[in-house]
Amino acid sequence: MNKKHLLLGLLTTSLIACYSPDPFEAESLNSSGSSVESEIGKVYPVDGDAKDGEQTCNPSVSNDPVKFPASMLWLNFGKINVGKHDANYSVEKISVHDRLTVSDTANDVKWYLMRDVSKGECEFQDPEWSTHADYIVALRGYDVNGSKACEELDYGIFAVRTSDKEKFWFYEKKIIGEATPHVWVDPMAEAPEDGDDSTIEGFFGTKNVRLTYIEGEQYPQRKIVFVDYANGGKAVRLKKPSDRENWNIDSPLISPDGKFVVYNMKKSENTWEAYVQELSENSKAVKIELTKDMMSEPAQPHWFQFNDRLFVLWAEFPQSSEMQMLNKHKLNEASSQDGSVGRTVMREIRLNAGAPADLAVEWVGNNIEIAPVPMTGGRSPDGKFLATGTNNAYLIKLP
Repeated sequence: MNKKHLLLGLLTTSLIACYSPDPFEAESLNSSGSSVESEIGKVYPVDGDAKDGEQTCNPSVSNDPVKFPASMLWLNFGKINVGKHDANYSVEKISVHDRLTVSDTANDVKWYLMRDVSKGECEFQDPEWSTHADYIVALRGYDVNGSKACEELDYGIFAVRTSDKEKFWFYEKKIIGEATPHVWVDPMAEAPEDGDDSTIEGFFGTKNVRLTYIEGEQYPQRKIVFVDYANGGKAVRLKKPSDRENWNIDSPLISPDGKFVVYNMKKSENTWEAYVQELSENSKAVKIELTKDMMSEPAQPHWFQFNDRLFVLWAEFPQSSEMQMLNKHKLNEASSQDGSVGRTVMREIRLNAGAPADLAVEWVGNNIEIAPVPMTGGRSPDGKFLATGTNNAYLIKLP
């Protein structure tokens, strides 16, 4: 089976990315959609309001409320329905996953990165905003045979500075298409103007950089890899949760202090759990407990820090035979805003790196409902916005 068909098959079993690498041309849509104000806040469609329900995937709320306020990073399907954009942001000839886009509540394109066809680049996968506001990390898939058909893909991990679109390659190839990388950078770091962009310190302005990603072709072999570039850059593989060796790993995200990750383990489209784990070779995964007030196990957990308080944010979905981590509902309609299609919850947490497992993770207080709709793309650093996508995409300005 070639990689194209393998990836298409994974679409039915994977929650972490949108695998549809066949490039094709599609009509652009003209209407940019409109916002709806309700009790849950103001709901803004992202990339329009496509009838086919496949607008975006890999939503990631902006981590830069200064340069990109009220915005979301996302990956496109075959139709683009945005507002204002420059002439180089083509909406006439579109290939699936051919660009990274940051758009705001007006549906205007504020930043983007196009694939470089001249270098054999076929698609992007799994974009995620770094913990540092100036960086985005993603996968790049290129054709190993140099064919424009993009049938045999290999992937690499890169970071891009939003300020100048310069790239740093952690790995140029031999990375799986489901690696879901994330990058932590010292929050005080500033890239030097004359830095060597081929080095960690030159590109990021510090060696205090940490990378996580998933490796392993088959689910039983898949593990979270942690690389600490301030301490030699050795790749450390985290232990999987007990009795979950055959489950898939979904999108580990590094905590604001750079010492923990939060992630899902997934058995199927309808069965998952969420864990917090220290970035240490011998650390033990700590399950986020399912409390009696929850609709489901936590889905797509994210970190959210507000001043000195740290939270884990997640989505919940009603228990049913069709329960999935996908938003198949139009959240700008009142019928979807009563909690019937899910909700977004957060809970305060304290982390103690280096402590025994029973002391490493301490929950504070109870679960807090943020919105009676499921949002899977995180909460903005100022606390004002939630993001979601895959497939219908929205930004919500909280009341």
